[in-house]
Amino acid sequence: MHKTSITSLIFWLGLTSHCLATELEWVRVADDQRSFVLEVSGQRFVPWGFNYDHQEGSGLLIEDYWDEQWSTVEEDFKEMKCLGANVIRIHLQFGKFMEAVDKPNTHSLEQLGRLVKLAEKTGLYLDLTGLGCYHKQDVPPWYDKLDEQERWNAQAVFWEAVAARCANSPAIFCYDLMNEPVVPGDQKRDDWLGGAFGGKHFVQFITLSAAGRPRHEIAQKWISKLVTAIHKHDRRHLVTVGLVPWSLNRPGLTSGFIPEKVTGELDFIAMHIYPESGKVGEAIETLQGFAAVGKPVVIEEIFPLKCSAKELGPFLDESRKHAAGWIGFYWGKTPAEYRPPKTIRDAIVLSWLELFQEKRKQVLP
Repeated sequence: MHKTSITSLIFWLGLTSHCLATELEWVRVADDQRSFVLEVSGQRFVPWGFNYDHQEGSGLLIEDYWDEQWSTVEEDFKEMKCLGANVIRIHLQFGKFMEAVDKPNTHSLEQLGRLVKLAEKTGLYLDLTGLGCYHKQDVPPWYDKLDEQERWNAQAVFWEAVAARCANSPAIFCYDLMNEPVVPGDQKRDDWLGGAFGGKHFVQFITLSAAGRPRHEIAQKWISKLVTAIHKHDRRHLVTVGLVPWSLNRPGLTSGFIPEKVTGELDFIAMHIYPESGKVGEAIETLQGFAAVGKPVVIEEIFPLKCSAKELGPFLDESRKHAAGWIGFYWGKTPAEYRPPKTIRDAIVLSWLELFQEKRKQVLP
């Protein structure tokens, strides 16, 4: 990732006090069961950060470049910190972390440990989202051939290995079991992945057939198995799962992950939402549906994808009544590097980063 000397200089000259790394405290759910606090100081903690999910332009995932381009990772972490982030969401690919059904990849785990140390040094918390199969070509053929229980067993080995590696670091905000898992309806599937978006498969099915079982029961058993795997090595860090907005038990399309029925063993609810233009009120109603469960809600994905940043601002303001944290997106370029925007996409990303900085002053204590 190319960084011009002039834009970098301008950016670093604009550093403010929140760029400085501070010693991290462990994060826990607050006694009100609606928010988070730091364990020692008791200070309120508001997750406010970025999905660091791929490289600008190339679309590479972090495992594709964190060996040869580690300096890029270091630079991007510093930039996200200086933009005001305190949580970075990292997406870990199953195929990069598992060599066989029962054999984790030692090198990838070492690189993960290196990333955790970088987070500690930079003063950032990590939302570690696992089991990714975003690039279909990187999914091991043996993984797709497993049946439901064999696949779940392999996923449990993945999470055992990650939890064992990260258990002692306060820099872990949470483990997110999977990005947007779904239980299929009545029709039997022949593919574990949902459709592609931007060349990546973000939705994943946890079974190919419900086989007459209630969908939410399948989801609950899957969550329980993976939480148990994590707790073998780490009972201190928070655990969640990234839910699509259509997880709510409403007429129409549903994921099977009904929040009030499947989140009993999770510490908080992570939901993803992209408000549509002219429908901010509907987005707030959806958020209220998740908040009604009675656990903290973190909006783990938010971005002006279907509306403008001007419309997204009021949503962020209103959502503060129901949400305990917000995580947007950062793809390795600072606002200075987007100015002046050369494309419509550049303009949208720039408007998001400016909104992120503006709202930070209102949201963070």
